Amino acid sequence: MRSQAHIRHTLSRRDMLRLCANGFGAVALTGIMSGASLPPSPLSSSATPFLRGLDDTLPHFTPKARNVIFIFLSGGMSHIDTFDPKPRLIEEHGQDPATKYDLDPTQFDNNGTIMQSPWRFKQYGDSGMWVSDLFPHIATCVDDIALVRSMVSEFPEHANANFFMHTGVSDRGRPSMGAWISYGLGSESQNLPGFVVVNGGSMPLGGIDNFKSGFLPVSYQASMIKPGDQPLANIHRQESELALQQSKLDFLRGGDQNLLRSAGEVDALESAIRNHELAFRMQSSIPELSDLSGETKATKNLYGFDSPDENTRTYAAQCLLARRLVERGVRFIEILDPFPGNANPWDQHWDLKANHERNAHAIDQPVSGLLKDLKARGLLDETLVVFATEFGRTFFAQGVDGRDHNTTAFSIWLAGAGINAGTIYGSTDEYGYRVLENKTTIQDLHATMLHLLGIDHERLTVPFRGRDVRLTDVSGEVIRGILT
Repeated sequence: MRSQAHIRHTLSRRDMLRLCANGFGAVALTGIMSGASLPPSPLSSSATPFLRGLDDTLPHFTPKARNVIFIFLSGGMSHIDTFDPKPRLIEEHGQDPATKYDLDPTQFDNNGTIMQSPWRFKQYGDSGMWVSDLFPHIATCVDDIALVRSMVSEFPEHANANFFMHTGVSDRGRPSMGAWISYGLGSESQNLPGFVVVNGGSMPLGGIDNFKSGFLPVSYQASMIKPGDQPLANIHRQESELALQQSKLDFLRGGDQNLLRSAGEVDALESAIRNHELAFRMQSSIPELSDLSGETKATKNLYGFDSPDENTRTYAAQCLLARRLVERGVRFIEILDPFPGNANPWDQHWDLKANHERNAHAIDQPVSGLLKDLKARGLLDETLVVFATEFGRTFFAQGVDGRDHNTTAFSIWLAGAGINAGTIYGSTDEYGYRVLENKTTIQDLHATMLHLLGIDHERLTVPFRGRDVRLTDVSGEVIRGILT
């Protein structure tokens, strides 16, 4: 990959202005319209230059997974109210936490008393996994998942924690994990991006910087779609006829050809051409993707399309779109929360019961439906599903009926390709406050995701600011205890 300095010296500000005047990508678009194919995937023997890290042969070993669906719950879902029951909280409900535990007095605000979970836990499946009444549908899938109860983070503030979960560092500007994965492996789809975010209305704090390509070419940043009749802005052709659009592209072709000859190989230009090339293909692929009329009523009801809850119906459509994206070869799909205008819907500093119940009701059946649908179609064996949040919550109340942030312990789960289903990995103390066994970091999670895709996380690197940079930074171990 060429350095950023090379790009600056090759393509000046004046060149960029002239580029915009001439129009990006007409050559590529015209080639597509005449039947030319996209450049080869980096999985083939002739990967394009900016699909390579230091290692030219990807995958590094035989992958278990071909695709990833990453379900992100923004705000910090409470692990002790969902997947990590703590009977001691029932015994000590209402007592002063400071008399039971050595808490950092500077970490929390408005500490209340020890608060038991408002929900009952039951054991499910052959694995006997404990799940609270918040997730009765996901509970029926426990024999397909591996539950990690020993996650930790380093950042108690939402935006930094979100960046950390998505990019491996706490500051904006680094490539998202979806960008790294599509950079390494490309997309198996000719007509859709390799990295897609399905947005139901809630954008996590940190915004779209959670999904950008950072110092990787912009071809690898996420494309964001939403369920409904307008999944993507400006997706429909503005011209009344294809021939009229063709004539406009023909007009731009000459200018773009001259620019390509004069500029040479420039990543910024090549990425722009690729994006426009893909944009033309998406004019037909995105409407077809979002048209759910061919799905059976039984399938839609499995996901929750018949729910009286609008948020459930929205999330059901998001999860069904994720399955359809997997079927079409998209490498990495992230599903966001379905609550418009709420950046942190799982952030319950007060009224934990009402808000967690609202959130869980919206996602429970759709997530269960997604797992069952993938499994029934034979897709779960080659799709990795990750269900995660940025950190957990405290065992004591904040104020009267909320919980504060807790970075020292939280839970996630994984299902699908290469996952040892029905496994419980790691444990926390009697209060769910700190990890006791198998502490697991976000770098470990990233290393494991890459491993299942056939990538050695230490070998997928890019030179940046004088050193070789990777998604897992300078740490990360594959979580072997949850793998087959």
